[in-house]
Amino acid sequence: MQIEKTAQNKEWKPMIVAFCCNWCSYAGADLAGSSRLSYPADVKIIRVPCSCRVNPMFILRAFERGADGVIICGCHPGDCHYTTGNYYTRRRMALLFSMLDFIGVENGRTRVEWVSAAEGAKFSATMNEFTAKIRSLGQNVRLGDLRCRN
Repeated sequence: MQIEKTAQNKEWKPMIVAFCCNWCSYAGADLAGSSRLSYPADVKIIRVPCSCRVNPMFILRAFERGADGVIICGCHPGDCHYTTGNYYTRRRMALLFSMLDFIGVENGRTRVEWVSAAEGAKFSATMNEFTAKIRSLGQNVRLGDLRCRN
């Protein structure tokens, strides 16, 4: 009986996966941390060499494994360390977002944001804003695999 009461009182926290490019966005996250700018601990950062290395299947897998929101952060267009990587990301994610819309995943659960290494404040603000959006949408129930739930 006591276990049920504590489970009901537990506040739901969204799990957010952030794919951040090594050269800009990850450095922006590091700057946000060293500048003591806060963003939610619910954001799990995965460092990738470039935003173009994020396969759309990674996003689908994150949703399947229980993520409530996925954000891809990369260099600003034209400033990519690998020259054209973020242009590939932009095209790939446009197709993925239309597919997610087709299968019924809410539009706000995925996002692409360009954050440079000098924009720690923007990184913090973006993560806070995205987390608030995911909280308003609630839990991801569309793509979640029941076998992956705790």
